[in-house]
Order: sequence, then C-alpha cells, then structure tokens
Amino acid sequence: MVALALVTLGVAWPGSARAQDPAPAPAPPPAEAKPVEPKAAQVAPDSPRQSLLSYLVACREGRYGDAARYLDLTPDQAADGPRLAKHLKVVLDHYIWFDLDKVSPESKGDGEDKLPEGIDELGHIPNKKGSPEPVRLVRIVDASGPHWAFAGSAVTRIDAWYETLPGVWLREYLPDAMFRPGWRELLWWQWAALPVLLVLAFIGGLLLTPMSKWILAKAFAQTKTDIDDKILGRIGGPLRMAWTLGLLYLVIPMMDLVGPAAGFMYKVLRAGVFLTFFWTVSRSADIVGQVILASPWSAQRPEARPLLSLAVRAGKIAVLVMAIIAVLSEMGYPVASLIAGLGIGGLAFALAAQKTVENVFGSISIGMDQPMREGEFVRVEDFVGTVESIGLRSTRFRTLDRTMITIPNGKLADMRLETFAARDRIRFATTLCLVYSTTEPQMRAILDQIEKLLRGQPKCWPDVVVVRFKEFSPSSLDVDVMCWFTTSDYSEFTKIKQDIMLEIMAIVARNGSSFAYPTQTVQVEGTKGSAP
Repeated sequence: MVALALVTLGVAWPGSARAQDPAPAPAPPPAEAKPVEPKAAQVAPDSPRQSLLSYLVACREGRYGDAARYLDLTPDQAADGPRLAKHLKVVLDHYIWFDLDKVSPESKGDGEDKLPEGIDELGHIPNKKGSPEPVRLVRIVDASGPHWAFAGSAVTRIDAWYETLPGVWLREYLPDAMFRPGWRELLWWQWAALPVLLVLAFIGGLLLTPMSKWILAKAFAQTKTDIDDKILGRIGGPLRMAWTLGLLYLVIPMMDLVGPAAGFMYKVLRAGVFLTFFWTVSRSADIVGQVILASPWSAQRPEARPLLSLAVRAGKIAVLVMAIIAVLSEMGYPVASLIAGLGIGGLAFALAAQKTVENVFGSISIGMDQPMREGEFVRVEDFVGTVESIGLRSTRFRTLDRTMITIPNGKLADMRLETFAARDRIRFATTLCLVYSTTEPQMRAILDQIEKLLRGQPKCWPDVVVVRFKEFSPSSLDVDVMCWFTTSDYSEFTKIKQDIMLEIMAIVARNGSSFAYPTQTVQVEGTKGSAP
C-alpha cells in the first residue's frame, strides 16, 4: 500500500522544442543578421478549436451559463441551456477525450472531412442500443458574433446519453464541486473515494494472504527442496501487496474513470505490479544466499563466503535499480534519456563519489584477500574486537568494551590487520624472578621440574619448550619460560595458563626458593666530623 502510494506521485515530464529559421543574409555581414522569430500556430477566434476550448474551460470552472453559448439551442431550450451544457460535459468526459490539436483551427472548419461546409464531426457516442451517434459542431452567428456550437442533433440527445451513464445517481447526493476534475483529471469525489478503496483493498489483502500462503505451502511441501518453503516465509509483504493490487484492479472500474484519469490509474497499478515483482526477487535473494552459505560447497570454500554476502547485497541493489527504472518507464518518464545522461554525468559522479567508490573496491579487496571474516576476533592497529559485519561501504567491529567501531573499507584495506582466528596454537611466555638466595642445586631442580611440568601438559606443543636461566638482574635471578598450547580457544588457554602458573609457584616453594621483590640497596658513606 505504501509503495502504491509512493508511485502515485509520478508526473509526466514536460518537454519542449522550438525551431528557429534563420533570416536570409542581407547586404550587411552575416554577423549582424537577426534570426526571424517563428510564427505560432494561428487559431482563429471563431474556429471549432477555439470554440470547443472555450466550452471546456467554462465547464471546468463551473460557468455553465457561459458554456451554454456553445450549444445550438432552440428558443424553447434556451432556459435549460446551463443544465444541458453541464450534462453534455459529463457525457463527453465519459465517451470522448478531445485532442485539441486534431480539431480544426480554421474559421471555416475542416475542409477535408467530406462534410458540408460549416459542419465538423468530433466523435461518436453510443445510444441505449449501442449504435454510435455522431457529435458535431456547426458554425452559427448570433448577437455575440460567429462561432461554433454543438449541433442541435447532439443537443436533443444529451438527456438520453446522460441517463445511460453509470454513477449518475451520485450527482443527486454530492455537491457539484466534487465532480470537477482535479490532479491527473480525476474528479474530486474519485480522489476522496480512492483512500477508502485502498484501505478496503489492503484489508482484503491481509485476509487473503494467510489463505494463499497455506495453499502455496501445501504445494511446496510436495517438492524435494526446502528453498521454496523458506522463500514463502519471506514474501508475506509482497503477497499482501499483490492481493491489494488485484483487488484494486477489480474495483477501479467502479469509479467510472475516463480518459487520462483511467490511463493514470492503470499505470499506477502496473507500476505496483513491477514493485511487487522486484520486492519478491529481493526477498528471495536473501534466502538463496543463506542456502548457498549453508551448502557443502560453501563449507569447502570458506574464502567465498564474504564474497557471497557482498554478491547478495550487490544483487539487491541491482534489483532496486531495475525496479526504479521499470516504474519510471511505466509512469512515462524518458528512461532512455536518463540512462544516456548517466554516461555524460558519469565522470562528475565518479569525482563526487570517489570515496564511496574507493570503499566499494576496498570491500571487494577484503572479500578477495580474506584478511578477516565476520565473527572473527581481530586486532586492527590500536584496538581489538570481533568483526560484526563487512558491508559494501564499511566494516563494523565490536570491541571488548561492547562499543561499535566503524571503519570505511577503503581505509581498512590499507591498515594492519591481525586475526586471532587463524592461529592454530597460543604462546605462553613469562619470566620468573627468583631471589638471590637461591642456590645452584635449587635452580637446577626448579628448571628441570618446570620443564617436566610443561611437557606433561596434554595441550603443550612438544617441539619447542623453553625453560632457561636467563640472567642476573639487579634484584633477581631471571628464568625465561615459554611454550605453545595447541588450542585456538582463548578461554581454554587462560584455564591452562592458570593451572601451569599455580604449579610453578608450588615447584619454587618446594625447592626452598621464592620470588624476588624489586629492591635497591643504598649505601651511605660517612662524612668528616660525623659521629662514629
């Protein structure tokens, strides 16, 4: 319903062109020659075109007394002229929509229509039996001067034509202002009725959507794949819109739309159909992407997963662009000219959107090189966090403080990225600072027992285990301890690390040593004359 309301805002783009005929070059130089202004099409004030236009304008403004001048009335019909002019306008709006450019602008009328001079035919209106009856203009001269008017044969048929029109009963209950044309030539009562019909059609769509989903679910249950079932779960909105459009298509004829009003409304409905189709395609793209991500093919190619997510997003953007083009084309916009104009404005757009383009290519680079993936724990220069999402423009990280950091992909592609998910083991390294009172046998025992402790840990990587007396530091005897644990789970690593360090404390204590405090000895020498 919202999409349908949006597309009704479309209006025709006016276009104009004016040709200029250069004046022939006189004796002075061509540079001084002035072009001759083109002559506008001459419409005689007493021509059929001008008379018909004056009648239509008077009726549109509600001046039916003035409009009666353009009816060839008998003396008995003169008092009823305004009513007849009004009813004739209603009849003409229903059956004939005039193209004034095809009505003669000459005072004598169309000389090539094979009708007697002073008579022009505008069209035909069916009678009660369906037989066409002509609507003609005749040239008359009265006190106001010569002009053209609807022939008496048409005037005498006005009431019969009017009585056969659908919805005439409404005119007995609504004011005349409601039957004047508004925007897009819809009468004001039609504009007032349109929101009511939209609401009723939307309610009908809400009621019919569950039933249609149940029927489709029964049909899809017979298939071997579950893709159609997942898509069905995502297209509730498009289904409601489809039912709403279908119901509107059934009730719109009840509004008695004619001419451009009918054409406009059916264009809106067709534009709504396009939106519904592309909306369904966009929703289906998400499901197809999820199915591919969960497939064995994707499991065997983890490097393709971020690219697939980007492809889904790019596909949805392409669908949106196609939907906009289809709707604009349906509403009468010069889409071909717009597309051609994009090529001319491409350079300016590229210069204005170079940062955006840089970020898009940065996302492609990240997707191809795979320095990180969504859900991985990474270090990005001065912070660490979990990759929340990799988008077309930027990438978002969740920090340890649960804050969100967003970095444009163009900048991120040039930054130093370190991912912890790719490591197969975690390094344990520490320095033990023992007191200087530790003896040589105690030190050897401590070193030997710590190394046995590490090698006895099931998760210890046996190829490299370092337990070495490092150096004599100013306040302690330093021992380097280093090894790797074959786990990529940081929580498990911290548990192993804690157990190892507690055992090391016990080893140091069992061997009669202890850990040194940072100390400093200050020797103060006595001065002359001081007390002993």
